[in-house]
This record gives sequence, C-alpha cells and structure tokens, in this order.
Amino acid sequence: MASVPSLAASIHQRLADALGAALPEAGSADPLLRRSDRADFQANGLLALAKKLGGNPRELAGRVVDALPEGAEIEGVEVSGPGFLNITVADAAITARLADRAEDQRLGVPQAESPGTTVIDYAQPNVAKEMHVGHLRSTVIGNAITRILEHRGEHVIRRHHIGDWGTQFGMLIQYLIEHPHELDHASDRASDHAAPRAGDEGSAAMARLNRLYKDSRALFDSDEEFKTRARDRLVLLQSGDQQTLELWHKIVDESTIYFQGVYELLDVEIREEDVKGESSYNDALHGVVEDLESSGVAVRSDGALCVFFDDVKGPDGNPTPLIVQKSNGGFGYAATDLAAIRDRVGDLGADTLLYVVDARQSLHFKMVFETARRAGWLPEGAARQLAFGTVLGKDGKPFKTRAGESVRLVDLLDEAVERAETVVREKSQNLGLSEEEIAERSAQVGIGAVKYADLSTSMSRDYVFDLDRMVSLNGDTSVYLQYAYARTQSILRKAAGGSAAPKPHPELPLEPAERALGLQLDELGETLDTVAETYEPHRLAAYLYQLASSFTTFYEHCPVLREDNDPALVENRLFLCELTGRTLREGMSLLGIRTPERL
Repeated sequence: MASVPSLAASIHQRLADALGAALPEAGSADPLLRRSDRADFQANGLLALAKKLGGNPRELAGRVVDALPEGAEIEGVEVSGPGFLNITVADAAITARLADRAEDQRLGVPQAESPGTTVIDYAQPNVAKEMHVGHLRSTVIGNAITRILEHRGEHVIRRHHIGDWGTQFGMLIQYLIEHPHELDHASDRASDHAAPRAGDEGSAAMARLNRLYKDSRALFDSDEEFKTRARDRLVLLQSGDQQTLELWHKIVDESTIYFQGVYELLDVEIREEDVKGESSYNDALHGVVEDLESSGVAVRSDGALCVFFDDVKGPDGNPTPLIVQKSNGGFGYAATDLAAIRDRVGDLGADTLLYVVDARQSLHFKMVFETARRAGWLPEGAARQLAFGTVLGKDGKPFKTRAGESVRLVDLLDEAVERAETVVREKSQNLGLSEEEIAERSAQVGIGAVKYADLSTSMSRDYVFDLDRMVSLNGDTSVYLQYAYARTQSILRKAAGGSAAPKPHPELPLEPAERALGLQLDELGETLDTVAETYEPHRLAAYLYQLASSFTTFYEHCPVLREDNDPALVENRLFLCELTGRTLREGMSLLGIRTPERL
C-alpha cells in the first residue's frame, strides 16, 4: 500500500492551492499550518504575506477561504484575530484517514524515495576495561537512530570503533607471557567483583580482565625492568609478532565475551561483523601519513606530523594542531579516525557519516573532519558528530560512586531491573504472572526505563540519572507508555469475540477525546520524518508520550465496553484502541524498548 499522507499535509496542500488561486502574486507562499488549541489547525502565514503585499490580512484571509476547494477533510474554517485561519477537521475525515493507516503494515509511514548509505559509529567500549555509565548514551542513542533510519529505508552500516589498540596492550601482553595462566577460566576467584546479571560467562570474563589489568599495572608501576619489557612488547605487537598477536587476540576475545553480556542485558544487538576496532586500521596508518604530508595538508612541527587551523588556538594564543603522528613515530587517535573515514567513504560508499560521541570530543572531531575534507577524502558536510551530554547524579555533578569512580554500567542496569520488579509485582497482582514472567517483564520495564530517560532528553543536554523517577508510572517515563500499551491490549482481550480486527465507523461523530487521539495517531509519519532528518530521537519519545497521554484521556472519558454502548460505537472505539496499541508498539520498538502485553 502507498504511504498515507497526514491530514495536516492534505490540508496544507489545499490551503497552498487556495492561496495561489486567490493571490497569484503571492507565489509559493507557505500558509504556515500548525496544530492549535483554538481549533484542530491554525494557519498564520497570511499576516506576513499581507505585510509583504501591502494588504489587509483579514481581507486576504477571507479571499483564501472563498478559494478553498471543496473536500471532505475540512468541516469549517474561521477567520480570527488579525487574519488567522482556524480550521476544524471533519470527524469522518479523521476516522477514514486512520482506517487507511490501519490497513498498512507500516501504518502509512512512507519509505525514503532515494535512500542513501549511512555509516553510523556508536557503542565504542575499550578492550580490557569495564563499561561504565559513560558508555550508556552512545549505545542507546546510536541504536535508536539506526533503527529509525533503517525503518525509513536507508542503507545503514553500523561501525563499533572499539578501543583495542594502544600502549596498555604492551603491558597486558608482557604480563600474560610471564604469567601464562592468568586468563585461564579455571583461575577465576570467587572474591572477584563480577557483574551480577550480565551473564555468568561475561561476569567471569570481566573478573579475569580486571585481575589482569590490576596486577599488570601494579608491576608496571613498581618494576622498571618490567616496564622496559612491556614497552618492547608494544613494538612487537605493532610490527605483527605472531606470539604477541595471539595473546592480544586472547585479551580481545575475553573482552568481547564481557561486552556481549552487557549488551544482552541492555537489549541491544551488537553484531560481530559490525565491530571494527582501532586495530583494523593499523595497516592503513602509514598511507594516511604519507598522503597528508605529500599533499601539504599536514606539516612537521618539532618532529610530529600536524595539521593546523586558524580558528583553533590554545590558552597561550598559539595554534593547537591535530597531531596525526607523534615525534617518536607513534600514531594517535587522529590517524586512526582519518583512516576510518577513508575506509567508510572510499570502500563502503557512505554518503553520510554519523558519530555518536561525547560532546567533550567535539573539537577533536571538528579537526578530523576538516583535515579529511582538505585531503579530499570527505565531501563537504558529509560527516556529523551527534554530540551527547553527560549523565549526572542527583547532585547535578557527573555520575560517580561515593569513592569518586565511574559507575559500572551493569550495576546501574541491575538496579533498574530490581526497582522495576517492585513496580511489576505491584501492578500485576491480579494477572497471575509466574516468577519467570515477572522476571521477564521486570527486565523489559527496567531497561526500557533507562533507555527512555536517555532518549526523551535532547542528546546535547546533560540529564540526571534518577531511577525513582525513571520507573514511575506517572509522568514522562517509559513505564507510563508501556502501561498505556498494556491497557490497549487488555481492552482488546476483554472484547475478543473473534480474531477479526475491529472496523472503523467514519459515519459516527467523535467525542473531543476521540478526536484528539485520532489527530495524534495521524502524526506518526511526519514525526518519524522529522526524527530521521534531524537525528533527534527525543522527538519520537515526545510524540509517544503525547499519544499515551491522549489515550489516557480517551480511556477516562470514552468508555469502550460499556453495556449500553451502540455496537458500532464499541467497535469504533476498539479500533482506536487497536491502532493506538500498534502505534505505541511501533514507536517504542524504534527506540529499542519492549512493550509487554500484560503489565
């Protein structure tokens, strides 16, 4: 089925046609149609147009009304104030448009006509290190944007740029050579602090890595001879020594087990073929350096290869360069990021590069993108950093433990699930859920609460991590949305006399709460278009909250299964419940959040 235009889009087109017929001199002026609390829609574009043409805005508005073509969508148009057009949509038009949406598996949401190729870089943990709260936002935001772009029909390539290369690996590998059983699974100690619900295998892997890192670091800091051997080992790693590479792979494999355990708990799929760490670009680094230097984009400064920018200066007023290669011949993050750009544009054919990365790295990526553009590797405007803010504690400061350390991600997720279990048990006392079902729903509610708290905030802003608020049934929370969805399913189960979907009845008049819900349901497609264009998933979260709120009002004011209701009225309201449930489920799924059928 073809996409279903919204009523707003249809009415906007009718107004534009009428504007052109009544005022040819207006050209392609925008009527500026918006939702309104005075009517269903309001058009206020005539005020600016009248000023431009030197006319009376109320008179011009009247001429536009007279020129409006007849149609079933508009029930009435009123000229108000200095020349606003207040537009009321016909009840039958609302129900008929929703019927068209209900017939389509995509709810009438269009797909991109000319999809491009987008490479999105998100979820970037570091090998041999525990994931902390700072890893939450990149993963959750990137996953949601990916799902939304794919739903639109874009060709999306995921890239997880994990930190699997660098100076710490010389220390870790040298320690493994001298303590060969350190990563043996049988050597796990019961006293190690392991992630309680990230999976037994992942917990044990992190315990081994924690022990390896702590013991090797202690030796590195206290033994100069070991420190020398560790630095020599790093050179062997970078030169491709077989034994060193085998042990490096062992460390990476242990970390991968742990990462997957955390991502499984977070309910985010990270595919092996999408993981391309820093090490993947090691062989390309010399080519990056040679090309930048030979083209003059980068120059030598005190032995290091640097790129300078007129608008980037340090506190002393001197230019702060992007260092591509250090004076000792080593490579920094910039070289790896530049190699990744060449791979993503040149080999993967990306039209757009998205980087879901902490806002504190904005200057780095600004310089990397400009360097790649100067070198001819990156088209103008093709790369964009989707910079996100910081997760804060209730004190308004970056979220830390009492000891001042970063909070482990698995600890946050476990606590969220535990808090959610309290809510689930309270709300499901009459549902007869088994312990297994309670555990499943607790995970869906708890993890959903964490994701939604992040996604409902504009990504550029900081937000406070407050589990009490996140798992609340009241207010703008995922639990509120999940409960609204579960309520739609409960109503449909109670009404089930057969398997056929309820039919809409456009001939019936609508109550104000029905109209409000219907108009909200009609906005899904435009909302998703906006989110895909702006990469702002909080707009989808806001839409879903408004939809759930509209459904709650409808539920309170429009009894669905009351015995004295006319059968057609019952069926029409069941139709609204069914379409609301489908829309909530679809929208929540695009955000990466589960919707339990019973809650």
